[in-house]
Amino acid sequence: MGEKFMARHTTASLYTLLGGKRPVIALVPIGSTEPHGPHLGLGTDVVISAAACVRACELLEKKGPLTAVIAPAVSYGVTDCAVGFPGAVTIPAEVLTAYVAAICDGLLAQGLRHVCLVNNHLEPAQDAAIRAVVAGREGKVSVACPLTRKWAKTLSAEFKSGACHAGQYETSIVMAAAPELVDEQMRTTLQPVPVSLSEKLKAGINTFTAMGMELAYAGDPASASVAEGEQLIQRLAEMVVGEVRESLGLPA
Repeated sequence: MGEKFMARHTTASLYTLLGGKRPVIALVPIGSTEPHGPHLGLGTDVVISAAACVRACELLEKKGPLTAVIAPAVSYGVTDCAVGFPGAVTIPAEVLTAYVAAICDGLLAQGLRHVCLVNNHLEPAQDAAIRAVVAGREGKVSVACPLTRKWAKTLSAEFKSGACHAGQYETSIVMAAAPELVDEQMRTTLQPVPVSLSEKLKAGINTFTAMGMELAYAGDPASASVAEGEQLIQRLAEMVVGEVRESLGLPA
């Protein structure tokens, strides 16, 4: 399949790839810089998106007729819910939309057939800001995000409960994708925090502190496992493949 990561290509090798027989698409991992409990890094959402992109490249190659490359990630987002915690770096939604739109236009101008924005920072304002990029770019840009109901129902029970910020769901994925980024000694000591972010947000409670997430996590990180993480990465990759092929009018 060749080099998956666009940033590792030279201008010459990318030119050769774009001149080949197979249409080339770009997957853009999108996340945030924000706290994920005392056991996961600030870049957890980007790690999750990147893991999904790597697996999706393999699946897309097998299905054909596409070749996928992973573009450099967008590592900052709308992180208003985490206000007050060290490491929460938020940018305005309109700035994020404009920035990501410019990235998409730049990639498409290179001759790439399609851009899929793979977003695993699930703050509603972030999701809306990323989806706003698609307007006027239908068929050229798609969004893969597990907030979409048809994909959410394929994920774990904890994810569906909404108590899934740095809990069993996200911790399992990072354990599988980048175990060196997990503080195992800390993780195994953490007690479950049964706070559903989705329910709190619907009730108008908009910050981790107000939700009762004193350590910036919800769910049960101590129950996470590599095996579950591998399964979840596969499902997120299938989500990416599904969104790309649907947007391009290709059979599932």
